[in-house]
Amino acid sequence: MAGDIVHFEVPSKDTGRAKEFWGSLFGWEFELFSEPMEYNMIRGMQPGGGIYPAQGEESGLTVYFGTDDVATHVARVEELGGSVVMPKTPIPSIGYFAVCQDTEGNTFSLFESDESAQMPG
Repeated sequence: MAGDIVHFEVPSKDTGRAKEFWGSLFGWEFELFSEPMEYNMIRGMQPGGGIYPAQGEESGLTVYFGTDDVATHVARVEELGGSVVMPKTPIPSIGYFAVCQDTEGNTFSLFESDESAQMPG
């Protein structure tokens, strides 16, 4: 359903330390994905989540809201006065996402499941 939280991410300056913290807090276990970068998926949890190395000064959790059409919702974000930080981007064999900001400057992501998604080119 559009608007359901489907995934969240935790950027981390030290992924080992972050996994220790969150794993100890909630008993989470992780599965390492390393293509194209380190990504530690939380196992057995819905909605899903992951911990990854922060880029620069990146901080704060990112929440992904589900949609059947990322492009339509990105356009709606802009119509409502929000902005697009990263346009619709494929995650090969998984789907598409876009990063947006609401009118208050809060960052969030949209996600569309599509196993046929591929990188362009």
